[in-house]
Amino acid sequence: MAASLATCIEVEQCSVIRFLSSEGAKPSEINRRMKVLYGDACLSLQQVYELTRKFMNGISSVTDSPRPGQEHRVVTSEAIAAVGPIVKENSRLTANEIAAHLDMSHGSVHHIVHDRK
Repeated sequence: MAASLATCIEVEQCSVIRFLSSEGAKPSEINRRMKVLYGDACLSLQQVYELTRKFMNGISSVTDSPRPGQEHRVVTSEAIAAVGPIVKENSRLTANEIAAHLDMSHGSVHHIVHDRK
């Protein structure tokens, strides 16, 4: 008997769905076969249907595409150098105020001020 694949990541399951759907397997059959292997970690039947439709419509990537509205946090040495003096001058400024002053995202400023080691 095959080892349990309960720890298998979603991208791997998407690859299985892509392969089986390209062979003509129906979503319900794919889900049934995957539940045997992946157990509780298996994607839902609805997710299998959505992915099968996506793959049959010509999309071949098994990874998520960037979603609209998702910001890419880019923290450069210039950004770090710009935030540092502002915080030293007035440590009571909020991340939003600093971000607006420097035309940066709130997340980037927060990362520079709080998360950077």
